[in-house]
Amino acid sequence: MEPKELCKLAVEAMGHAYVPYSGYKVGAALLCADGTVYQGCNIENASFSPTVCAERTAFFKAVYDGRRDFTAIAICGGRDGVITGAFPPCGVCRQVMREFCEDDFILYFVTADGYEAHTLAEVLPYSFSAKTHMK
Repeated sequence: MEPKELCKLAVEAMGHAYVPYSGYKVGAALLCADGTVYQGCNIENASFSPTVCAERTAFFKAVYDGRRDFTAIAICGGRDGVITGAFPPCGVCRQVMREFCEDDFILYFVTADGYEAHTLAEVLPYSFSAKTHMK
């Protein structure tokens, strides 16, 4: 799948966000190695800590379906659904990505005029993977 198509699916997913408190919508589209795409959106809660990010929604949907081989994710965000710049994932989402992805996993940050591409190694340097260290 071309990055532009994956980014378009992230923008589509942003439209499903439930954000009555911040108004900040986030969408994600997670690409599996076999070409399957899982979309996710952020879902807020009044107490904020149970809020779930778009990236984790996409990952958890995929994992529930038995997927474990991921190649890329596109992420976009903006107040009231208007993308104004790159939207990198939070630390919790980066750690979830580390659980399931290798250093060469690609993250596309959707911008108003295209996207930025980064690897997981770039956005999560000096990472700790429990899979590697718990032997």
